[in-house]
Amino acid sequence: MSESYDPDAHKWLRRKSVTAQNPASMRTLVEYGEYGVAVLDEPVSAGGSGEGPSPLQSVLGALCGCESVTFRRTATDMDLAYESIRFDAAFTIDIRGRLGDRSVRPHFQSVRVRAIVTTDASLADLDSVITETEARCPVMNLLLDANVDLEIDWISESDDGLVSVPRASQLRDQP
Repeated sequence: MSESYDPDAHKWLRRKSVTAQNPASMRTLVEYGEYGVAVLDEPVSAGGSGEGPSPLQSVLGALCGCESVTFRRTATDMDLAYESIRFDAAFTIDIRGRLGDRSVRPHFQSVRVRAIVTTDASLADLDSVITETEARCPVMNLLLDANVDLEIDWISESDDGLVSVPRASQLRDQP
C-alpha cells in the first residue's frame, strides 16, 4: 500500500494510550484509563506468578476482540444481520527467539483462529463481510505485516448447523 499526502489526515487520526508498571518481575500491570486495569504475566512454570495472561495471549485476545469489533462495524455497513461470533484461537511460538537466538523470530510462528458466526445470512453475503472485515482489522493486519502464518476458518452457524464459509478471497499473500 502506498502512502499519499492527505491534507485532511489530521481529521482521521486518533490517539489512544495506556500506562504500564512492572516491579522487576514477569508481572506487568497495564492501566487502560477509564477502561480499567489488566495484569499481564507469565505462567509459574515460566517464572511468572500466573496472575494473568501472557503478553502473547493478550495479543491473541486483541486479535479476537478486534475482529469482533471490525466485523460488527462492517456487518452494520453492509446490512448483514447476525446474532453472535465465537472465537477459538491458538498460536505457536519457537521459544528460542525470546531466549536470545536471533536466527529465530521471537513472536508468533503461526496463529489459527476458528470464528463461528451465528447468522441466517447467505454464505456469499457472509463472505463479503468477512473479506471486508479482514481488510479493515488493524490487529490482523499487524500480524500479517509481521509475516505471521495466520489462518482464520470462518464458520456459519444457523438452524441448518455449522457450515464452513467458502472464501472467494483468502488472506493477502503471505511469504
